[in-house]
Amino acid sequence: MKTYLRILSYARPFGRFAPIYVIYAFLAIVFGLLNFTLLKPLFDVIFEQVDPATLETYREAPEFSFSIDYFTGLFNHQFLVVQDTHGKMGTLVFVCIIIVVSVFLSNLFTYLSGVVLAKIRAVVIKRMRMDIFEKVSQLHIGYFSNERKGDLMSKMTNDVQEVENTIVQSLRVIFREPATIILYFAVLFFMSVKLTFFTILIIPISGAIIGGITKRLKKRAVQSQESLGRIVNILEESLGGMRVIKAFNAERFVSGKFDSETDYYSHVNVSMARKNELASPISQFLGVSVVAGILVYGGSLVLSGQSDLSASDFITYIIIFTQVLNPAKEISRAVSSIQRGIASAERIFQVIDTPSQVQSPEHHAPLPGFSQEIKFNQVSFGYGDQPVLQDIEFTLKKGKTIALVGPSGGGKSTLADLVPRFYDPSSGKITLDGTDLRDFKTADLRSLMGIVTQESILFNDTVFNNIAFGISGATEEQVIEAAKIANAHVFISQLENGYQTNIGDRGSKLSGGQRQRLSIARAVLKNPPILILDEATSALDSESELLVQEALTKLMANRTTLVIAHRLSTIQHADEILVIEKGRIIQRGNHQDLMQMEGLYQKLSSIQAV
Repeated sequence: MKTYLRILSYARPFGRFAPIYVIYAFLAIVFGLLNFTLLKPLFDVIFEQVDPATLETYREAPEFSFSIDYFTGLFNHQFLVVQDTHGKMGTLVFVCIIIVVSVFLSNLFTYLSGVVLAKIRAVVIKRMRMDIFEKVSQLHIGYFSNERKGDLMSKMTNDVQEVENTIVQSLRVIFREPATIILYFAVLFFMSVKLTFFTILIIPISGAIIGGITKRLKKRAVQSQESLGRIVNILEESLGGMRVIKAFNAERFVSGKFDSETDYYSHVNVSMARKNELASPISQFLGVSVVAGILVYGGSLVLSGQSDLSASDFITYIIIFTQVLNPAKEISRAVSSIQRGIASAERIFQVIDTPSQVQSPEHHAPLPGFSQEIKFNQVSFGYGDQPVLQDIEFTLKKGKTIALVGPSGGGKSTLADLVPRFYDPSSGKITLDGTDLRDFKTADLRSLMGIVTQESILFNDTVFNNIAFGISGATEEQVIEAAKIANAHVFISQLENGYQTNIGDRGSKLSGGQRQRLSIARAVLKNPPILILDEATSALDSESELLVQEALTKLMANRTTLVIAHRLSTIQHADEILVIEKGRIIQRGNHQDLMQMEGLYQKLSSIQAV
């Protein structure tokens, strides 16, 4: 129930929808009930089931009072007036017209209440999707290393869709159907207290059986959604790595993996379907059994003269009671489907409730700009219990360049990720102009930085929008100028639609060097005072590397730069080089100093010179 109410909280403020929905739904129920209560006077008067003395009392209009007796008496009075004026055939037409009008109004208000529910559904799902998307975009980078991308995508798409299809759709059932049952039973009690108590004693039996079935659905629903997440993950990995799959003739292996998971998904869903589909026929069978029981019990009372119901009353009672079965059946079906929605919602809220390990302080320090230095003070960091960086200490002065070199897995990229606060240190602190980075608002801090990574992160959009990414109001002249500095203007101009050319998924229509130069152009346009370059040329051929390196040199001019270098030839002019191995700085100095020392830097340099 807690999860269900939390989903409904996305529809706040309820005052926008609840009052009008309650009015429409209530009127739909009332007019629907009126259709069947009209049957009693029809049976009584047309087929002469009312004794003359009672019939005579209908000839005078009753005195007004806000009660069922008044409205019943008024209807009977008008009914008798029509009969006296137009005869039995005219009365039959009169009743039929009222029934048609009542059915029309019942369906009209059902439609209007459905429209209101559609608005609620749209609001709830939109807010939920935005909530989980914003939460995911705000989570620390480490979260995505521990979670499968496909499972996250499944939660943001399939799980949200499941919530929409089950829980939000069930709102009509949760309010309207119980209200319908209550109003119908109120009429049944009014007609016969004894017989209605008999039905109330039987109905809970069917509810207990249905409840036992639905309790088992939630576990299977969780397994189904988790399996669907794994399927999406296999699809995402397969589509992204199709070159490798084909190169290693691994189609059969991947197909087998996919077949195994989809087979499990099918098995779970068939199991769910068995339980889910069982609820409806059991509900219907038990409902008919209850009606049969009422016919036997109530019919015996009427035939023996022990009932307060006449024959026409009893027939009307049975007809009204059968209408209770439909909302009861809808409720049982909704309860079973809600279990799937609850399971999906819990998976969604698991993400929403995940605390980000990197957060902006509530009262953050002002950050007007960067003027002095970035300083690492005894910084250590680890993933869980595994240390990655230990006792890192250095100072990056404004306008200077520091390069990080060393073997793979030594902690270079992790160190660079600490500067824009993708992670926070486990111990020690990093300061910018003397203030701890954790005291700044993360958005303010990152606005001072431009990042170019080894893998060019581009989007399925135009060249222009990729360069101007995250920069509102960028003009065409500014984008072109940034592209020229990044040595990208020439090849962009040769594209089919120039700067308005779509570059495909992750820039698949461009070469590696072209993608990298677009990333550099993006950083140039941002014009940040601090640059972080993570092996930006390591994956390029010689010609592309030359163009990219030239673009990087232009970009680094008069900026404070932290460079992760794979090829030592690209960082020989750095002001300081830090040699990192196993999370520690083991050597430091400029290129000339390090070449004169025996150690890892000299060894790496001699290897690359061969």
